[in-house]
Order: sequence, then C-alpha cells, then structure tokens
Amino acid sequence: MTGANRSANYVDAMARVVVHEDDVGFCQGANDAFVALSETDGISSGSVMVPCPWFLDIARRVGASPTEFDLGVHLTLTSEHDGYRWAPITRPSAASGLVDDDGYMWARVRDVRANAHPDAVEAEWRAQLDRAIAAGIDVTHLDAHMGAALAPEWCDRYVALGIEYGIPALMTSRLSGYGPRNHLDGVSDDDFSVFVDQARDGGMPLFDEVLETDFRRPRGAPVDYERMLSAIDDNSLVYCAFHPCAPGPGEVERIDTEWWHVRTDEFEIFGQSAWTQWLEAQPFEVITMRTLRDEMRSARNTSTGE
Repeated sequence: MTGANRSANYVDAMARVVVHEDDVGFCQGANDAFVALSETDGISSGSVMVPCPWFLDIARRVGASPTEFDLGVHLTLTSEHDGYRWAPITRPSAASGLVDDDGYMWARVRDVRANAHPDAVEAEWRAQLDRAIAAGIDVTHLDAHMGAALAPEWCDRYVALGIEYGIPALMTSRLSGYGPRNHLDGVSDDDFSVFVDQARDGGMPLFDEVLETDFRRPRGAPVDYERMLSAIDDNSLVYCAFHPCAPGPGEVERIDTEWWHVRTDEFEIFGQSAWTQWLEAQPFEVITMRTLRDEMRSARNTSTGE
C-alpha cells in the first residue's frame, strides 16, 4: 500500500483525493474487495457498517494489522435492502424511533428523520464507534451511510462525535458539494453552514467535493471513472465514495438485485493494474483518511501546546 502516501513528491497546489470504499461489512464480497484493493492501492480508504452481518469478519482481518488498512466507521441508521436487514446494535425500544414495525432500521432516510430521537441516534453512533475500536480497528474517520448523519436533526452531534474522538467526520464546505445528498431533501447550503462552521472550529478537514458511485448506470453501459476524476480542480480536497464488491456467487447479486453489477464492475476496474498506474500518473495526490486524522490531531496538539 505505497501509492496512498506520496505527499513528498507533490506541491501545495496539488489536489488531494481519497479513493474510498463505502459499505465494508455489508457482505463478504465487500470485505474481500476492501482487503484486495487496499493491498494493491486500487483504493486508499474504506469505512465499515458495524451493525451488518459481516462486521466481525472484517474486524478480525483488519484488526490483526490495523495500521496496514485505512478503515473508518460508516455510521448507519438505515437498512435499505429487501430480505437482508440489520437492526441497531443498541437494541432500542420502539420509542427511540430508530426501528420500523419489524424491529429493523428504517429503509429510507426520510423515515429516520421523521421518527428517530436525536439522543437515540447519538447513542447508536457511539455504540457503533466504540464497538469498532474495541474490535481492534484503528478508526481513521466517520462518514454517513446514505448521508443520514448529515441530516439537520442531528448533524451537530455527528460533528461533535468526531471532535470528541479526534476523528474526522466527513463534511464538505457546502452541502451542494456532497454528491450523495439525494436523501437530504429540503436542506440548503445556508441550512448546512452552521454545521460547517462547527466542523471548521473543531479543526475538522472540510472536503470541497464528495463524488459518488453512479448507481443509475444500466448493466453493460460504459464506465468512465478516469473521466470523473480528471475533472478535479487543483488545490481541492476530494472524497470518492465508491462501492466495489467482489462477486458472489449469489451473494451481492441476491442482496442488491438491481444494482449489483455497479458494485462488481467497480471491483473489476479498481483491481486492474491499469487503474493504479493511471492514479499514479495523475496531477493529484491519493491520500488516506489516516493522513487527515493525523494532521487534525497534530494541529490540535500544537494549538494546546501538547
């Protein structure tokens, strides 16, 4: 995993890019993809869904060599797949608003926003983060499954949790720069600005843009990730929320029946030497979230004289 630490070769004006795998722990294929692509520099970071069935598998695989892998916590409030569900690890009552009538997390962010109590949300996030740490994961950051943590009902708690633990919480300087914002209807850049100020005051890195996997791409349609990344501006900080997954047989193909091909296509593309060679040749620096976490902690220690 050498390609993720090339800062000595670049000038300050160079963009910095995190090539990230969301949904680690979601299934075995997601875990296999994270390990394989981390080892070949096809990605530089990932984040795990602690309530999911395959969390323990990745915790054991990563926990044996925690600093060799860059893994954060994909804070999870939703369970969106028919027939493959998970529940909050805090085992809350229905009064918490975290669960649907079947006792699982809500399938849609709008239902979480309409029902969940902020105290229950925060308790669940803390439990997920603490479980990851207890499992031996060197947690490098926090981010948001389906963008739910950025909802205005509790985004202040999301940022505060990262500040408390000294871990960057994925935030953009404007909500309009956050690609996976389709579940945050009615929230404007102005509404979001108070949370941006909170993150900035807490020493958090602020991303200029979060790019996302195109889950609308039909099966067999052309894929062009190089074009997506070639549009990155100089001197920007960009996060790529991708979702590579190794093929089943019959695993992700049955779980995500509509869009599994998007996930397995990403795994195939990012696993090719042509992809890593292309990344190496670009006028941007591929970095890890650990880099940003360590910079955040160093700046905090400097400001407090520690």
